[in-house]
Amino acid sequence: MIKVEIDSRSGFCGGVIRAIGKAEQYLEKQPRLYSLGEMVHNEAELERLGAKGLITVRHEDMVRLPAGEALLIRAHGEPPATYRKVGELGLDIIDCTCPVVLRLQESILKAYQGLDGKGTIVIFGKIGHAEVLGLVGQVGGDAVVVENAGQLKEQFEKGAIKAPVELFSQTTMNPAEYETICNYLTSKGVALHAHNTICRQVADRHRLLADFAKAHDVIVFVSGSLSSNGRVLFELCRSANPRTYMAGTVADIDSAWFRPSDSVGVCGATSTPKWLLEEVARHISTLS
Repeated sequence: MIKVEIDSRSGFCGGVIRAIGKAEQYLEKQPRLYSLGEMVHNEAELERLGAKGLITVRHEDMVRLPAGEALLIRAHGEPPATYRKVGELGLDIIDCTCPVVLRLQESILKAYQGLDGKGTIVIFGKIGHAEVLGLVGQVGGDAVVVENAGQLKEQFEKGAIKAPVELFSQTTMNPAEYETICNYLTSKGVALHAHNTICRQVADRHRLLADFAKAHDVIVFVSGSLSSNGRVLFELCRSANPRTYMAGTVADIDSAWFRPSDSVGVCGATSTPKWLLEEVARHISTLS
């Protein structure tokens, strides 16, 4: 008989819980709310929120919104230019920037001002990710973004990174890769100030999720297809347990993944709702 366990630490991070709570509270009294970008990188949760009146818009769509409408800034945050534009358009802001991200934005700006034109701001993060765009925007684009140690090496060797270096990270990146980046810069004798800005909740999840993956025969990792954090955590699970499979919804589950005596662990990204993890676990239980 298949045994199924849900990872108790999987599901929305605190910043996403806060943002969705604010959105739902607003939609209890109003028929619609515009979100600048996807509130969360999970298609099933976006569908649920859409039924309540949440409408996702892009930056270029803002000019078509009537003045006085409410626009939600999601947990990823936005650069200063976005706030200026929203103000010019006469839209009301519901700011749901995660407090961890907000502190990171402030820290990057302070470090940049301290460099006073000397040295480099380096951000370890997903190029083009909403959170990273918000971080780069704090310094007017004057930062080097790298997704891994290999990209850092390339940028360093071509002279794009000058000492001293103020090193930051997107909040949801892999702690082990961040450490590799730090070690590389140190090995090159670079004057380095490393700000460990990976969210503590996320950092702990990496270590604990690897243990969870090893403790089961099969792992079903539930995540939206656009979740950057989901891809990182899925690969973490797969490295710990080769029998790790990705599923967006119950419809993606393949019974061929399982044997009758398997212990199955169900886990997910920081953008995966708890209700979806529970739905997937229930479905797998019916396969035994």
